[in-house]
Amino acid sequence: MSEFTLHCFTESGNAYKAALMLELSGCDWSPKFIPFFEGATRDPAWRESVNEMGEAPVLEHRGRRFTQSGVILDYLAETTGRYAAGNDDETREIWRWILFDNHKFTSYYATLRFLYGLQNSGETPVTEFLRARARAAYAVVDKHLAKADFLVGAARPSPTFRSPAISSTRRRPASTGRPNSRMSRPSRSGSPRCPAGRRRPT
Repeated sequence: MSEFTLHCFTESGNAYKAALMLELSGCDWSPKFIPFFEGATRDPAWRESVNEMGEAPVLEHRGRRFTQSGVILDYLAETTGRYAAGNDDETREIWRWILFDNHKFTSYYATLRFLYGLQNSGETPVTEFLRARARAAYAVVDKHLAKADFLVGAARPSPTFRSPAISSTRRRPASTGRPNSRMSRPSRSGSPRCPAGRRRPT
């Protein structure tokens, strides 16, 4: 039996963040797939036994359960000693970017991807709005990374657990619309400073 168990489903960008951190940290882990599109997370029994918030991912480790991807990344950094903050200032900076990710990437980009790429909504005023907001978020990250290799920890040549958090928006397979758009597919380079082809997390 693996040391870590991750309740997840493959289409989830937030689950990808946790899975990437587990892999990069060399953890002994296994996925426990959730039939999300069959309504598993809306089942009262699942919420009672796994996560009252009705969301994935959920990490199980040594009899404890953790939810919300940012909390999971923080726990893994603390537990494994990999990609942890170097000091209190870095810790606050990590959480500053994680909250930015939650508000500006997950809220807009993930919703755009769900509507356009998974639900095949086609182009609508809603997808246009979401794409514009996601592009604005990328612009903020591009500007920051013009001055540093990583979002946090510019003074040292290594990423923090902030890196897996933002990487999921560049590596999910579903289209977000407009084949010639810079946000057409996360697998293509569409952002000057955080392209998909970059081999190290940013």
